[in-house]
Amino acid sequence: MPSYDPTAAVSGHVFLRRGKRRDVWYAKWRDAVGQHQKRLGPDWTGRGVPPPRHFREREAREALAEILVEARRGNVVQHRTGFTFRDAAEQWFTRGKVERDWSPNTRATYRSVLDKHLLPEFGDLRLESVTTQKIETWRNRKVESGEFSRRNANLNLAVLYGIFKRAIKHHNLRTNPAEDVPKLRESYDANRFDFYSPAEVNQLVAAAASTRDGVIFLVAAFTGLRRGELVALRWEDVDFKNQSIRVFEGYTRKTLKSPKSRKSRTVPMSEQVAHALTGLRTNADHQADARALVFPGELGDHLDASALRRRFLQAVHDAGLRRLRLHDLRHTFGSLSINTASIAQVQAWMGHADVKTTMRYLHHKSRASDADLLSAAFQATGES
Repeated sequence: MPSYDPTAAVSGHVFLRRGKRRDVWYAKWRDAVGQHQKRLGPDWTGRGVPPPRHFREREAREALAEILVEARRGNVVQHRTGFTFRDAAEQWFTRGKVERDWSPNTRATYRSVLDKHLLPEFGDLRLESVTTQKIETWRNRKVESGEFSRRNANLNLAVLYGIFKRAIKHHNLRTNPAEDVPKLRESYDANRFDFYSPAEVNQLVAAAASTRDGVIFLVAAFTGLRRGELVALRWEDVDFKNQSIRVFEGYTRKTLKSPKSRKSRTVPMSEQVAHALTGLRTNADHQADARALVFPGELGDHLDASALRRRFLQAVHDAGLRRLRLHDLRHTFGSLSINTASIAQVQAWMGHADVKTTMRYLHHKSRASDADLLSAAFQATGES
């Protein structure tokens, strides 16, 4: 795409192109980006003021004058890119999988956004015809109808922004129409989540359908491993001597990938976890195989994570506990460990790329000591 030169001269002229059916006025000009030509409209040969989108030479010159004013302000004209929104969106998705190395979950999310929402609405439109107003009107209609939550609306907007950002570089798009669409304020608070106490975790373990499931639930709650990381865990990554568990990969959507943060990590193995894993390995048929999965499926392959989730919910019900998600066992680890460890330690153990994600657990840190400090400060001394 030509670069913008603020020192370049801006000039132009209009001309009438003769046609078999009708004559048409055109404007031709040069600005800081280069030379341009635009069809203005049919020539008007009747009496009086021309009807809308028709021109005499006078109106054609006035239209050119407006174009030149905008050009001198640095506002360049968007010409046809030759691409549809679908073209740009599919190329963004295809290249993103390679260039950004999206996780399977991220790919699935973006594919769903494209197929369910963006392509049905904008797919067949010319890329340059998707305007800020069209995006905002569509987004607001979806939210007002209840089809989109505010959070989902912002996700769709983020995908649109990425598609147009790439189109500026590769498809000669001048501006990003999603950039000027304001994000909606979300009522969702990432800091508000529930978790189980250690006693409730023990209740959950006792209600599990099998010893293996009970160990999985306990390890999830007391190490913070994600579901895919638990499913991919191997005995060679369990270091009983150094009381730690190494996390190298996760299994999601039938694919082994590096952890969500793209970095391996080591998590301390508490006495409770070590005892549970020791008992599990003692009873395992494959205890001599270091490469074996800690929590294998029926055929020794990776466990069905969806089935595990269903068994977790059944155990929650049988234990008489309030219904939480399997993922909330990870929140249990973060919320409990922040009471005895530093933010940096919890961040490293949980594999958070951004410390802001870890800081949300501070909301659940016990403030008993703070209350004691204030109680002492407010204690009556007997002095007047």
